[in-house]
Amino acid sequence: QVQLVESGGGLVQAGDSLRLSCAASGRAFSSYAMGWFRQAPGKDREFVAAINWNGGSTSYADSVRGRFTISRDNAKNTVYLQMNSLKPEDTAVYYCAASRRSNYILGNTPAYDYWGQGTQVTVSS
Repeated sequence: QVQLVESGGGLVQAGDSLRLSCAASGRAFSSYAMGWFRQAPGKDREFVAAINWNGGSTSYADSVRGRFTISRDNAKNTVYLQMNSLKPEDTAVYYCAASRRSNYILGNTPAYDYWGQGTQVTVSS
């Protein structure tokens, strides 16, 4: 069992930056692939970024590539999402997720086994 707790969300202006963190419990964190997803009001949850177990492979949604960076620190059981040049359309609840498939870096939500409760990111224009 893995418990995930996101933090770092908030209200920012367009063009600002935020760094989200996702702290994981459990000793197996380093074996999980990790992903970030987001859900805006009235929309489906969508993939944002993913990273494999050792950080050697990452993937991004087209909408965030070049602006967001996913990283992890296995010693701290934490995965991060650095978000730069934020846009109003980035407004959503952001969730982190863990997959037992260590090298999984795609955005298929059923492949992720554990989910956090989410953190709100609001970008004003």
